[in-house]
Amino acid sequence: MTYGDDIFNPENIEATIKVLDSYINNLIKLGVKAKKKEIMKFVKDVVISLNELNDKYDNFIETMEREELCEYIIEAANIAGLESDEDFTEEWREW
Repeated sequence: MTYGDDIFNPENIEATIKVLDSYINNLIKLGVKAKKKEIMKFVKDVVISLNELNDKYDNFIETMEREELCEYIIEAANIAGLESDEDFTEEWREW
């Protein structure tokens, strides 16, 4: 927004923050012994929620945003206990 990029606005930024915060909070609730299946449920939820936001806000997730979001989602899942180097968001990702 600072540089005049009009695809971002306070609404889509705030909505994205809420989705990502919910994802992190859900992972935290799983605790230290989280199972892969439990973590992947929240990965799927966050990706689908971001798909919906991207549709709602006219495809504001572009290449750079996609890479950063995927990195964030994957890193959080790894911290929660999922051991994987692959991009497991692809299965549900539409952005």
